[in-house]
Amino acid sequence: MTGEEIAAAAQLACLLEVSAPKPGNVAPGLHFHDTRYEDFLASAVAIGPPLARAGERPLGATIRAAVEATRRLTGRNTNLGMVLLLAPLCRAAARALGGPGASLGEKGGLRGAVERVLEETTVADAEEVYAAIRLAAPGGLGTAPSQDVAGRPTVPLREAMALARERDAVAGEYATGFALTFDLGAPALRRARADRLDWTDATVETYLRILATVPDSHIARKLGRAAAERVTGKAREIEGLGGVRSTAGRAALRALDAELRDERNAWNPGTTADLTGAALCVVILEDGWRSAGDGLRAG
Repeated sequence: MTGEEIAAAAQLACLLEVSAPKPGNVAPGLHFHDTRYEDFLASAVAIGPPLARAGERPLGATIRAAVEATRRLTGRNTNLGMVLLLAPLCRAAARALGGPGASLGEKGGLRGAVERVLEETTVADAEEVYAAIRLAAPGGLGTAPSQDVAGRPTVPLREAMALARERDAVAGEYATGFALTFDLGAPALRRARADRLDWTDATVETYLRILATVPDSHIARKLGRAAAERVTGKAREIEGLGGVRSTAGRAALRALDAELRDERNAWNPGTTADLTGAALCVVILEDGWRSAGDGLRAG
């Protein structure tokens, strides 16, 4: 794969993720007070060139370039979590699947390459990522007793992320080698596609599986752990009703979506959406766009 093809897989993952009607998130015709669906489409366009060069330059520089490109085009924080997940995947794909920076000695496929990308992060990577986070200015970030993003990091990026893993699932992926993405999200997506769900329903089902398993850290940061766990409980109930595969499940999904929408977007399971995007990227990179079950039926 070329760098442009790898970036296209990540961009497609972003487009599929935001276009699926996931409860509590932006989707076609469903906007937030400060961001619209079209902003996310523009963001997917913006990150293409930086991610195409992910194999050529350090991880932190790629993340900062993608966040800066998004800010120039949209003026909003639409994709910080997504960029933090997609950049290591694209850098790993350049090594494991070909493209700029490819190494014939890479073993272990995409997941093994991700682990090595994370192991190799430096303090300079952390400095670039801290600058990107400050530029994006995500809501509910708070402060940390050690290696706070308001200051200058003194440890490599992976170590800094590991310090935040208990309060942020995206940071947790850096600490665990993308365990949620490879062990939960991607398998759920592959099962849905093998069962002939179209990409939209498969994306919603993957999102629901993640949300039903892991309390959303974006909600937890804004409203507390109990609120996040309550949403996870509702996701489990919807799975029990059949989710996108049943009339009752679809009705429950719509009801949850209405319940999670508020003026401050505090109930937005945004981290779950980011993890869903990472799962989409992995499946597209490893299996291809025209993967099993394509176009056979809607759920």
